[in-house]
Amino acid sequence: MSNPFKSEKIISHSIKDSNLSTFLVGFDLTDEGNSIYRLKPLVDKLLQVIHEFAFGLHEGDTTANTEILSKLTEAAKSIYKIDEFQKVRDIYENHGSIEDSVEDKYLRRGEFGELILHLLLRDFHKTIPLLSKIYFKDSLGHTVHGFDAVHIEPDTRTLWLGESKLYSNGKNGIKALIQDLDEHFKADYLNSEFMLISKKIKHFDNIPEKDYWIDLISEQTKLIDKLNAINIPLLCTYTCNLFTDHHDETTEKFLEDYKNEMFDLKTYFDQNFNHPLKSKLNVILFLFPVQDKVHLVKGLHNKLSLLQKLGE
Repeated sequence: MSNPFKSEKIISHSIKDSNLSTFLVGFDLTDEGNSIYRLKPLVDKLLQVIHEFAFGLHEGDTTANTEILSKLTEAAKSIYKIDEFQKVRDIYENHGSIEDSVEDKYLRRGEFGELILHLLLRDFHKTIPLLSKIYFKDSLGHTVHGFDAVHIEPDTRTLWLGESKLYSNGKNGIKALIQDLDEHFKADYLNSEFMLISKKIKHFDNIPEKDYWIDLISEQTKLIDKLNAINIPLLCTYTCNLFTDHHDETTEKFLEDYKNEMFDLKTYFDQNFNHPLKSKLNVILFLFPVQDKVHLVKGLHNKLSLLQKLGE
């Protein structure tokens, strides 16, 4: 299966271990010969994912060229009908930002961590979105709470249940991911979420082997059998000094510092991950350091707002 969004020209998949998957965006030259972090290409690539992120495959997996703009503007409108995205856009437009210590964890959804996870799963782990929370938003403008990504990998019959964090500090993001693991990977929580997922997907015919997935997440299936068929990607996208201390991601020094940073965070995760079912959970830590998460979020909201206005 080819990468649907072809993001490998912008995002490098650097470390590809069974329990660690790391990514980076590097630098390019300006007309003046200076080095610049590739923020704009990253934002533009993420915008290409907006329609699928908002609607999943619930409206089909292809879009005619004549419909692309209308579909993008429709997706932008649907995203800003969600309270969290609207509130976060307002914060950033007024020169604010979301601190790592913010108590309202749902507010962070408006920072697009889930969008980044969607792209990484699709292009680098060959998944298909099973469920879009935004598509199934409730009448009050809230997303369907639960996992940040619900994808499938038909070839291996693997269900991917993902969580994402977009933080200023990598260790803070990892702490929050571990907390999500503790809260979400319990029998009662899983059965409750799976019941909702089953109700949502049973009406769609374009899901490969739909009956298999419904049976897998059935309350009648043993917890151990479910866990054996589930991968848990935990994405931490965070501001990293690597991209201010360096200006070329191809140098030996950068690559050495990058690997040290990634393995240090993986060690931190391993030392703090103490879930009682730890040995039964197929966890993959996704690490995506960026130059500045505030600039990334502002760039996405600025462009998405323009798309929204085009449809008004």
